[in-house]
Amino acid sequence: MPSSSDLGPSSIHGEGSEHRPAPDWEKFPDVFKERDIDEESADSEHDHRPGDIRKKQQFTALTTLWLAYQSIGVIYGDIGTSPLYVYSSTFSSPPSYDDLLGALSIIIWTLILIVSIKYCLIVLSADDEGEGGSFALYSLLARYTHISPRNPRDPPGVEMKRYDTKQLRRPNTAIRSFLERSPASKLIIKSMAALGVSLVIADGVLTPAQSVLGAIQGIKVVEPDISTKAIVGISCAILVILFLIQPFGTSKIGSTFAPIVIIWLLFNFSFGVYNLAMHDASVLKAFNPAYAIKFFLRNKTKGWKSLGGLLLAFTGVEALFADLGAFSAVAVRASWFFMAFPCLLLAYIGQAAYISQDPEAVSNPFFNTVPPGMFWPSFIIAILAAFVASQAMITGAFQLLSQTIEMSYFPNIKTVHTSTRFHGQIYVPSANIVMGLLTILVTIVYNNTTSLGYAYGVCVVSVTFITTCLVTIIAIIVWRLHPVIVFPLFILFGTIDGLYLSSALTKIPHGAWFTILLAGILTSIILLWQYGKRNQWKSETQDVISAHKIIQVDGATGKAFVKTPDGAKELRSLKGVGVFFDKPGHKSPPVYAHFIRKFEAQHELTIFFHLRHVAGPHVADDERYSVYRISGAVPAIFRVVARRGYADHLGNEDLGILLLSIIRNYLHGEIEALESRVVSGISNGNGTDGITPAHEGSGFIDSGIAYRQRLLAELELLEEAYQKQIVYIFGKEQLYLPKETRWIRKLILSLFIWMRDNTRSKPVEFDVSIERLVEIGFVNQI
Repeated sequence: MPSSSDLGPSSIHGEGSEHRPAPDWEKFPDVFKERDIDEESADSEHDHRPGDIRKKQQFTALTTLWLAYQSIGVIYGDIGTSPLYVYSSTFSSPPSYDDLLGALSIIIWTLILIVSIKYCLIVLSADDEGEGGSFALYSLLARYTHISPRNPRDPPGVEMKRYDTKQLRRPNTAIRSFLERSPASKLIIKSMAALGVSLVIADGVLTPAQSVLGAIQGIKVVEPDISTKAIVGISCAILVILFLIQPFGTSKIGSTFAPIVIIWLLFNFSFGVYNLAMHDASVLKAFNPAYAIKFFLRNKTKGWKSLGGLLLAFTGVEALFADLGAFSAVAVRASWFFMAFPCLLLAYIGQAAYISQDPEAVSNPFFNTVPPGMFWPSFIIAILAAFVASQAMITGAFQLLSQTIEMSYFPNIKTVHTSTRFHGQIYVPSANIVMGLLTILVTIVYNNTTSLGYAYGVCVVSVTFITTCLVTIIAIIVWRLHPVIVFPLFILFGTIDGLYLSSALTKIPHGAWFTILLAGILTSIILLWQYGKRNQWKSETQDVISAHKIIQVDGATGKAFVKTPDGAKELRSLKGVGVFFDKPGHKSPPVYAHFIRKFEAQHELTIFFHLRHVAGPHVADDERYSVYRISGAVPAIFRVVARRGYADHLGNEDLGILLLSIIRNYLHGEIEALESRVVSGISNGNGTDGITPAHEGSGFIDSGIAYRQRLLAELELLEEAYQKQIVYIFGKEQLYLPKETRWIRKLILSLFIWMRDNTRSKPVEFDVSIERLVEIGFVNQI
């Protein structure tokens, strides 16, 4: 019997080696086969790492306070500047005392019901692992129901949590089953989510124009003769600066802007207290909702239409949820209830107190009601606050675009993470440019806040209505609340949203058409892209062919043959290493099968390389790389999965040297583990370490020696193959439509193919010599 010393000296791990779990030695001597994975089963069972699944960030109390401070500088600039124009947009002529009181009552209860209760207490709880916005609601719903397809070749980036039927009440189960069975309901929910995203992006175009114009128009109070062209020119200059600073990131911008918004809100708070004390404290009666009801009874249709102006009091409320990924629910709630809410409440009450004594002041409600001597300080801080106000929806647009890209509902455009500490803070360069140009165009065309407000209001209230609908479904299916509890709340908030929305839609001929048009175009792109991706996934799934199905090895001669339409042909050997790139999927890259078929050849050493992006900024060294040997007909195939955080810069490394080091360390680790286990098994024949006396004998040692020889041979092959040459091979998939495709489907998919070809990202993100790149083209029918 060979002694343990026959196994040779122990090998040393290199840096970054992959420590694989010990095999089940009770299956010995077949244990050595367990080190390999079959190509067909190379799935998440082997590849899963905790960091692959996106999770909500958890923050300390001190960090949460810092986020609350930042959120003031990002979120509340929009809703915080509404006191500049709400009353002037509501009343075209000086209002009566009763109408003023009714309008104030509507504003007060809207801030309480819509912002404080619905958004802060309910909607913020419907986050998708810390992400907010209408598409986060859809993503959350898709994790608990079968309503949205996902790429079957991509590893899961989120945890699926669909409840078992026994875990739901009967009414909840019935509603979920209906949604999953009904194609119409799936399309409606998907369209609502896509429209919500589009409206927030449209809002990101309109908000800067509305806020900046509203502030600059204040100069007419002291300079009545200033021209509209001058106001538009100044506004456009400020807007250019605003979009140019976006690359600095949410954290820096928020921290810088927060003092401005805090001062602005405190100005509004103190002015409100001053006007309330100096003019008419009786307006406090507006806390009685009866005055709001009487307003509608008295003014009827006119009162309903005036909601189109009053809704501007909560414009920006969608930013509380859309920007959630950049902050946290606790931070947003704290900044609203302890800062923004009381300041805005006093602002509107104070303005009403002044206007009740001087109804003409309604033409410019903020600047006409500032205390004596405070105009110029107020004007300067108003301009700065309006500048900041635009940030809320710009940040929200970036957040939602990132979510749609992650779920394959939008072309894969470049996104930049601007903070390693707060993972959800995003900047999208191309979106920033397009939104900036559109905002300047809108400012020039509309040139005043009244007409802009019509388009602006439709955006806001449409998003709030969509949010109400989606959160209602989530409450039933995700939170598992009884429909008897949920539906009364839906009726309450849905009625409020419906009243505001119906009023805002009457403004379509007066400017709101722009919002509908822009949102419609964006929604069409989102739905078109998802439809195309779904068909592409189906095509790719059918195209995936395992190498085992096209390669056969003659047991007698050891020669490998590849199956072709003309029959089996011998698989020639190519010198060196072939590295096949793939998306971050599970199985062998599709380009590998196409390469084998086209060239009828196999490299001495083959590597399947998968680059997988994870949600966090960095991946720990011991989790960065996973190495597996693909077992089966063809030897010397390894699979390497490289995980990359958004702040990891792996492109500075030579990929060939990196892969050589990773696989070498893997093989050394295998040898070391084998030696230590076999030696331990021989010396502990009493059953310790999982080795029983029955395992002792020539079969035990012979199998160990044979496996070690195989590992040494692979190490030698690895070094020799790398000395010869290394070739990097990636696929370029072309999609085509069959001639018999119906013209509508053909039009949609043709647009998708065109968009895909013009937004395709680079296949290689490492330092790879262009002389060593080989592109294998292949065609799939979609």
